[in-house]
Amino acid sequence: MLRVGHKGADLIEPGNTPASFDAALAHGVDMIELDVLPERSGGRLILAHDYEDAGRRQPFSFQDGLAHLASPQFEAVGVIVDLKVPGHELRVLEALNEQGLVDRSIISSQYRESLERIRASGSHVRLGWSVPRARRDYLRSPFLAVPAYAALRVMKIGLPRLAARSIRNGLCNAIVAHWRLVSPRLVTAVGQAGGELFAWTVDDAARIRELEAMGVTGVITNDPRLFDTSALR
Repeated sequence: MLRVGHKGADLIEPGNTPASFDAALAHGVDMIELDVLPERSGGRLILAHDYEDAGRRQPFSFQDGLAHLASPQFEAVGVIVDLKVPGHELRVLEALNEQGLVDRSIISSQYRESLERIRASGSHVRLGWSVPRARRDYLRSPFLAVPAYAALRVMKIGLPRLAARSIRNGLCNAIVAHWRLVSPRLVTAVGQAGGELFAWTVDDAARIRELEAMGVTGVITNDPRLFDTSALR
């Protein structure tokens, strides 16, 4: 199972920063997930989960973040670049090419049109379809949690077939799914289609063990310390 740090190591150092990437590396991750979106004014690509996140701090530029990950100490670490909004796909791809990171990267998005745009460019970069599409965690809302749970249950039933079809038709190479959507059926369907399956975002050691036993390709967590052997046994 691949060990993936969410935003680097968001529970150790502020996420989407070089310090967070360094913390993830120190705790033995195989991959680092980071978020990218364009600034509302100026259009510079920045490392931020959303515009509220960007407004709370001075975000690092996407180019600076990639340059840090292209440095020698990260040469064995893969990268998952999550596109938070559509419309800047080819700029992201160009930046990955400039830093020589395409071969060890996955570009993920909740927007199928973004994946189609990158695929149409002819690039061989791996693509990940992130599901479900949601602007925030509705499960934490006292008003929206019940319908959100119901929607996830329905999606969990149909996702294995949809995921396999999306991999086979070339839309994506990987499914990046909320952990509540992961099931043995999904693991089997994705594997038989020749794809990869990553579960997000898991900050509980027991749940990481369950997902590992289920056979997911990788688990994404805010706290890579949970991957320590002592924590997983």
